[in-house]
Amino acid sequence: MRRAANLGLASILVLSAVSYAQTPASTPTPPGQSKPIPGSPTATPSEDKAAREKASQKADSIPSPGEDLDPHIKAGSEDDVNAIGTRNIGGRGLGNWYSTDWEIRNGKAYSMEIEKSAHMVTDPVVNEYVNRVGQNIVKNSDCKVPFTIKVIDSDEINAMALPGGFFYVNSGLILAADEEAELAGVMAHEVAHVCAHHAARQMTKMNMAQIGSIPLIIFTSGSWTGYGIYEATQLAVPIAFLKFSRVDEAQADWLGLQYMYKAGYDPQAFIQFFEKISALEKHKPGTLSKVFSDHPQTPDRISRSEEEIATIMPARPDYIVSTSEFDDVKARLARIENKRKLNDKKDGNRPTLRRVGGGNNDPSNPSNPSNSDDRPTLSRRD
Repeated sequence: MRRAANLGLASILVLSAVSYAQTPASTPTPPGQSKPIPGSPTATPSEDKAAREKASQKADSIPSPGEDLDPHIKAGSEDDVNAIGTRNIGGRGLGNWYSTDWEIRNGKAYSMEIEKSAHMVTDPVVNEYVNRVGQNIVKNSDCKVPFTIKVIDSDEINAMALPGGFFYVNSGLILAADEEAELAGVMAHEVAHVCAHHAARQMTKMNMAQIGSIPLIIFTSGSWTGYGIYEATQLAVPIAFLKFSRVDEAQADWLGLQYMYKAGYDPQAFIQFFEKISALEKHKPGTLSKVFSDHPQTPDRISRSEEEIATIMPARPDYIVSTSEFDDVKARLARIENKRKLNDKKDGNRPTLRRVGGGNNDPSNPSNPSNSDDRPTLSRRD
C-alpha cells in the first residue's frame, strides 16, 4: 500500500516538472510600452482604443471623395467623372427604340397636362433660382437635350423629370432641404433619369412585352382572354415616365452623384438628405410623394453611393454646401406658402349663399303649389 502511494506521488511530481518545462518564460514588458491584451498579442490598449474610435467614426460618417480612390478606372466609362458630357448613356439601340425627338415630343405633351392640373409657383425670384441651380447640373451632365425647369406648389417632397427635359420641382422639396447641395442632389438624380433615357427604355421593355403577347392573342383566336392580356400592357404607359425599376434607380443614384460633384457640390449631401427624409417619412407618413417613395434609399443603395464617393471621385479642396441665396429663396418661398395657406383658410371659413333647389318655398320652382292651377281664386258672388 505504501509502495503504491509512493508511485502515485512520484508520477505527480514528474508531470508537474514536465508541464513547468513546457511553459514559456515570460519576458518583462519594456518600459514605455503597454502590456498586450490577452487574446490579441499584437494590440496594446492604446492601439485598441484608437482602432475602436476609427471604426466608430467610419460607421457614423460618410466617406469623403477620394478616400479610397480606384487607380484603375477605365477612361470614358460610366465610372469616369472626367468623361462626363462625352458619354452616351442609354442611347438609342437594342434597349432603346426611341429617338430624342420622340422623347421631346411626348415629354412636352405630358408637361402640358401637368401644368393644366397642377398649381404652379409663379414667383420670378424662386423660379429663376431653381432654374439656375438645375441648369448648372444639366451643363455638367451627359444630357443632350435642353431643360425646362419649373416649380410646382405642393407640400409633397418630390421632383420629377419627364423625357425630353421637362423638369418639375415641388416647393415641398425646397422647404425640406437644409442646404443647396441637398436640393442639387435630388435634382441631379432626376436629371440622370433623363440623361440615361430611362423613360424610353421603359417604353421599349413594354413594347417587347407587347410583342411577346402576340402569340397569346393568336393562340386564344382573338377571344376576350387575349384581348385582356394586350390591354393590360397599355395601362402602364403614363407610369413609365415616372416610375422606374430598381436597376434604373440605382443608375440614377450613380450618375446623379457624379453630376452634382461635377457641378461643384458636396456629394455627401445627397446621402444625408435621403437619410433625413427617410426618417421624416417614418415619423410622419405621407410626407413623401407616392412615386418618390416607391424606391426608397435602402441600405444597399446608400452603401453603394458611399462606395462611389470614396472610389471614383477625386478629392477637391472645397465644395459648395449652401449659399445665402438658397436661404433667402427658401424664406421667400415659405412666406408665399404661408400666405397661400392663410388665404385658403380664410376662404374656407367665409360664409357663402346658395339656393336650395326643389324646395316648396322657391317661387321659381314649377312644382310649387302656389304656381299650380288648383290654387284658390276669388270670384264675384251672384
